[in-house]
Amino acid sequence: MAKHFDTAAFEAAIAGDKPVLVDFWATWCGPCRMIAPVIEEIAAEFEGKAVVGKVDVDEEPGLAQRYGIMSIPTLIVFKGGKVVEQAVGARGKADVAAMISRHL
Repeated sequence: MAKHFDTAAFEAAIAGDKPVLVDFWATWCGPCRMIAPVIEEIAAEFEGKAVVGKVDVDEEPGLAQRYGIMSIPTLIVFKGGKVVEQAVGARGKADVAAMISRHL
């Protein structure tokens, strides 16, 4: 299951050595709701190999601002605390899985 990150949990997760996929989203965003099941499936498939989480941009505006989130959903892969890949807009499961796999 995808974790729901607040700022403290987000900072702890991206500081780890595993790749971290973060879905920046909001409850009112249609495409965000559309890819939510994909994010949950990816979280289950990559459990133990990567961390998958979500940041609600309305609840954590500071994180959204820090990473320049202008459109949602935005998916960002972090490794070693740094952004290693980013995609804006809804993506299919294969695309999201590939984003993580490239950084395992």
